[in-house]
Amino acid sequence: MKPGINNYSEIGKLNKVLLHRIGGEIEGLVPDNFERLLFDDIPYLKVAQQEHDRFADLLKENGVEVIYYVDETVKALKDKKIRTEFVKKFIDESNIYSQAVKDALEEYLLSMDVKAMVEKVISGVKKSELPVKSNSLADYIASGYPYYTDPMPNLYFTRDPGACVGNGVNIHHMSTVARRREALLLQYMFRYNKEFAPEGTEIWYDYDDAYSMEGGDVLVLSKDIVAIGLSQRTTVAGIESMARKILRQSSFKKIIVFDIPKCRAFMHLDTVFTMVDYDKFTIHPEIEGPLQLFEITLDKDGNAHFDSIQDSLENILKAELSLPAVDLIRCGGDDAQAAQREQWNDGSNTLAIAPGIVVTYERNYVTNDLLEKKGIKVLTIPSSELSRGRGGPRCMSCPVNRDDL
Repeated sequence: MKPGINNYSEIGKLNKVLLHRIGGEIEGLVPDNFERLLFDDIPYLKVAQQEHDRFADLLKENGVEVIYYVDETVKALKDKKIRTEFVKKFIDESNIYSQAVKDALEEYLLSMDVKAMVEKVISGVKKSELPVKSNSLADYIASGYPYYTDPMPNLYFTRDPGACVGNGVNIHHMSTVARRREALLLQYMFRYNKEFAPEGTEIWYDYDDAYSMEGGDVLVLSKDIVAIGLSQRTTVAGIESMARKILRQSSFKKIIVFDIPKCRAFMHLDTVFTMVDYDKFTIHPEIEGPLQLFEITLDKDGNAHFDSIQDSLENILKAELSLPAVDLIRCGGDDAQAAQREQWNDGSNTLAIAPGIVVTYERNYVTNDLLEKKGIKVLTIPSSELSRGRGGPRCMSCPVNRDDL
């Protein structure tokens, strides 16, 4: 195992992963704020935590070191000066208009011990916790809303705020206000927690970069190729910015851009396409093709060069990965109803922990059976509540370190 951040594939043996144990932020969800906070339902917290703990335990049983967002952020914020800077930035990102409320929030958060403060930042500060009178019309209009700072219920999908790619990190500019501040935690981890990101760790994309990009759209297909989804939440300008930096400053040689439908069903590339073995992939049937892809490489002078490809997914993967054949395993198989049902519950969103060994939701039994028939070892976790957030095991994990293939 190489030290630090090392992630040159989707399937190399997983050594270290960043998770967030689902917490009190979920209990901030109500039907009135579903749409804004990007949920369709409310997970039952107690059971969701049990399911998440089983996920973490399964990873540990298979030799994976599990680290958590809260613990790693706490390490980054031990210094009072850094903590104060973080709190000010967090409040600035929380759409509060009254200076009196901002001042009271800063005092309130900085009065806590560091772990309690980080947990409170994630779970949200309720107005009932902070007796302060706002002099802002915007705050007055929103006076019926119970929070000064929104909870972050999507944080258990740790794949999206950032991505470890090669020997570097992306800290993403999230596409929605609801998720923007999640990446702020990662930015401070990267800057001030040297256990997480040792000196010399590269950064390919940063929190304050101008264009949105999310980690569910970033797949490391090989030591030479990174695939990125041009999706509902990842912009072409963001992709181009990252591509230029990573191609110039790393050993990666090519970025492949998948132009996927811009809708919730195809929210990120990894909701319709994941790698489970050297030549095997889980897919949503609708992504088989023909697909429009774009390649980004550098010419001999270091300038970006663009090519367009239109072909089936099978042919594209064979050509790009130099494989004689690939096996595309359809979510739900040939049963249209099973495909829709299991796609809704992230049947093609698998987390490979080694070549041919994947973690999936047990509820997707049709797809799981197909994977096993193709020679894939399937490790399942319960998911009656976790799946309500519309993300699977890959979404819930940010690999930090994998063995090279």
